[in-house]
Amino acid sequence: MAQLSEKELSCINESLCEEELLVKKYQMLAKQSQDNEVSAKMEEVAQRHQKHFNQLYSLLG
Repeated sequence: MAQLSEKELSCINESLCEEELLVKKYQMLAKQSQDNEVSAKMEEVAQRHQKHFNQLYSLLG
C-alpha cells in the first residue's frame, strides 16, 4: 500500500476517535436500557461501529 499523507493519517485518527466514542456510547445505552429489544439493537449498533473502527485501524498497519 502507498504511504499515507499526514492529512490522511489525521483524518483516519479523527475517525478512529469518533468510532471509539460511538462504540462506548452505544454500549452504555445498551446497558442502561430496560427494554431487551432496545438493548439488543444498541449492542448491534455498537458492534457495527467496532467493525468500522477495526477497518480504519487496519489501514494503519
